[in-house]
Amino acid sequence: METATRATVIRDAAPYYGALREAMLKAERQIVIVGWDIDSRTPLVGPTGAAPDGYPIQLGAFLSALVEDRPDLRVHILLWDFSMLFAAEREMFSSLVLGWSTPDQIEFCLDDCIPFGSSHHQKLVVIDETTAFAGGIDLTIRRWDTPEHPFECALRVDPANKPYRPFHDVQMLVEGDAARAVADVVRARWRRARCADLPAATARRGTAWPDTVTPHFRAVKVAFARTEPAHGGAEEVREVAALFESQLRTAERTVYIENQFLTCTAVAEVLADRLQAQPELEVLLIGPKRYQTWLESRTMGGGRLAFMKVLEDAGVARRVRLVHPEVSLGGACTDVMVHSKVTIVDDRLLRVGSANLNNRSMGSDTELDLMILAETPEERATVTRLRDTLIGEHYGTTPEAVSAAIAAEGSMLGAMKRLETPERRLAPIDDSDAAAQDAPAAVVAIADPDRPLDADAIVTTVAEPKPVRRTLSGYSRLLALCAVTAALVLVWRVTPLKEYTDVATLRAAAEELNGDPLAPIYVILAYMVLGLFAFPINVAIIVTAMTFGTALGLLYAAIGTLASALLTYAIGATIGKGTIDHILGPKFARVGRKIRDKGIFAVAAIRMMPVAPFTIVNLMAGASHIRLRDYAIGTLIGLAPGFIVIAPLGGQIARVATNPTSTDIAILVGLSLFWLAVSWGLQKLLSRFSNR
Repeated sequence: METATRATVIRDAAPYYGALREAMLKAERQIVIVGWDIDSRTPLVGPTGAAPDGYPIQLGAFLSALVEDRPDLRVHILLWDFSMLFAAEREMFSSLVLGWSTPDQIEFCLDDCIPFGSSHHQKLVVIDETTAFAGGIDLTIRRWDTPEHPFECALRVDPANKPYRPFHDVQMLVEGDAARAVADVVRARWRRARCADLPAATARRGTAWPDTVTPHFRAVKVAFARTEPAHGGAEEVREVAALFESQLRTAERTVYIENQFLTCTAVAEVLADRLQAQPELEVLLIGPKRYQTWLESRTMGGGRLAFMKVLEDAGVARRVRLVHPEVSLGGACTDVMVHSKVTIVDDRLLRVGSANLNNRSMGSDTELDLMILAETPEERATVTRLRDTLIGEHYGTTPEAVSAAIAAEGSMLGAMKRLETPERRLAPIDDSDAAAQDAPAAVVAIADPDRPLDADAIVTTVAEPKPVRRTLSGYSRLLALCAVTAALVLVWRVTPLKEYTDVATLRAAAEELNGDPLAPIYVILAYMVLGLFAFPINVAIIVTAMTFGTALGLLYAAIGTLASALLTYAIGATIGKGTIDHILGPKFARVGRKIRDKGIFAVAAIRMMPVAPFTIVNLMAGASHIRLRDYAIGTLIGLAPGFIVIAPLGGQIARVATNPTSTDIAILVGLSLFWLAVSWGLQKLLSRFSNR
């Protein structure tokens, strides 16, 4: 628990982005951004959508311009190295956009130091260790909205100019010792993810508190609650779960909750117990009407049903309302996406953070919640007003109108009908569809675990469903794999199939495709089929270049090689890490982990060095669980020198083979040396930037 010299609650992303922009403009030494999702295209502007300060609107360009103007300012960005399940929703190549292509004063780091199946879910910004933002709002696209949540808004569009539905979220801003406490959390997270200490911000005069933000509290106590899953020798921290239980057990009259997910039945049981003990207590639960994806709908929707069933079985559901905000215009209506994580108990406890009321947030993901402890009459009145302000936002009215309605009805829930209008209301949530199509228990266990998943157990279950008797030693298994590898390679050297590796023979066959409109498809399919049988990939690339010319040859070879690499990678991934570990033993497993840690760099380096046949490298990469993103990018980088040089080299080889001259030979040797030089140089470049 710490004291905040000033603290305020910021409703929705537009006011938050505006306040954050103003605070960043006051930064002198250090800005640290930590997030579940960070997008360089985020419109970092307030409700007007304008940037009168003259700096760019988008987050990435804004930070770059800011550090260019301030040589002493450093920006540190820590982003969760997200699961591929979210790839379609995220900015492509975030490391390149926010790391390599930005000024040196901006340091970018992907945080993958969490257990398998967990996520880094905190959303924090700390400026000069004097001012800190914490809550549920990510610095990403499709979040910007104002508290008015209009049915239509020209500014509420994504980078493709596609409109999205209204979006509600909440952030807290603190100053003083409370801000330094947030900085301590950030510093610990950075040290674990980056394996290095975050440079301390030097002392400054004043703070970065934005001038346009009026504080709700002064000299107020703030409690901090974290979730940290056990990982890498660090013990787990379950303060978020403990605080939810203790907070709800103090409720006397009202509990107001906004939360994206409601699946933690342990919290529901605490709430049910308190409702039974306090006959006057009533609870308002506000969440999203629906979930975006099939997985969320079946797991989180079904979990919300289970949460409510706990209350129904306890006989207290009549004093609970589960609703979603709805906005209407001219007979048409849309729901407001609720992403906030707010809990207000009576007029005493105001909690804002990143933790959902699901199982993941209790013990699997990293979280940080801040809670105001209102002790004076003024502080308690402020907590009540903030609750009424949030309710009023959903009804499109003022906190005074909400307060009057509650006073007239003598009940928070009773006031809801009085506040409702044709344009704005809180409508009941119906999760019956989730009940009809509930997800399997195994899927729910993976999607919403209350503790980190056991990756080895899951992989072993999938890859080795039955016990396998191990009769061969590690060396024998390794020799067996080498024998299979050698057989695949030798089949193209000593059997009648060797004639198909002859460049002239292959070129004659390929010439029949030249001019066919379906030639690109045939070539790509050929690469994929030949890759399954360890066909020499360089021969295929040379023949493609000779047949289709430099430009098309390069294009066809690149697409075909990548398609073949992805296919055999998928086969290796299907075989599974458990099977490979069984064949090669724990020593190879440790090597595989080292390769996975280096990601793109490791794959690119292996591609540049002929350590094993193309197909075998692909299979082993998939089985080693190297990320698909790292594998694809590393493959393209590692094979780039070959693609660039082999295409013109193919034609030169043909001339040298048919009618060589001293000039042809010299050009061939020169291009070959150039290929080696480019490979060496690119490898050195990757080595230089691998740590970054």
